Amino acid sequence: MLQHQKIVVIGGSSGIGLETAKQAAALGAEVIIASRSKAKLQKAKAELGPTASSYTLDTTQEQEVKSFFETVGRFDHLVVSAAETSGGPFLQTDTAKARQLFDNKFWGQYYAAKYGAPNIAPNGSITLFSGVVAYKSMIGSSVLGAVNAAVANLGQTLALELAPLRVNLVSPGIIDTPSRSQMPEEARNQFYDTIASKLPVKRVGKAEDVAQSVLYLIQNGFVTGTVLHVDGGHILT
Repeated sequence: MLQHQKIVVIGGSSGIGLETAKQAAALGAEVIIASRSKAKLQKAKAELGPTASSYTLDTTQEQEVKSFFETVGRFDHLVVSAAETSGGPFLQTDTAKARQLFDNKFWGQYYAAKYGAPNIAPNGSITLFSGVVAYKSMIGSSVLGAVNAAVANLGQTLALELAPLRVNLVSPGIIDTPSRSQMPEEARNQFYDTIASKLPVKRVGKAEDVAQSVLYLIQNGFVTGTVLHVDGGHILT
């Protein structure tokens, strides 16, 4: 149980982050969610109930992240699921787009860990997000794979440097979340069906699958420096 625990979920207004916040709240935690979208935050806060707090936050802005943690004060666990992802052929990918991906997924998590860690209880934890393409090379994912690998190395190194604070990583596979809502429905469903047919579990993941893994890492005090693969066996195929 997470009663009397305060958990900060950056990216907690939708998808995996929101589901993590919901599961933590159900276990008695006080949840603080942050994201860029005021509209999504308002909707998420209504779902989480009156004990939840919400803040608008752009994790690509270092000073904004620093100010956020100064406002939040002391807490117990940090989860950083916020990230924009993209892909495309290496030679055709605009360098500015590649840099933007690093800004969003690497530097955003870097800033959160840097300014969040001093406020976390010694027996608390940080959970960062890597991803399957750091471990399974896929055409069109050169930049995202590099970002995910960088995040994984950062997290595992911080597990040593920030000890006894625990630092772990979740590496999701293909997950059915609102992040792919811009794809046409037919194309999206075809993509999911193709991936599912190749996986040992014969389905793509759900936000609930990943959130359960985050809650495991938060609650198990003997786990640190771990990359928890939640990918349906994708890296085996």
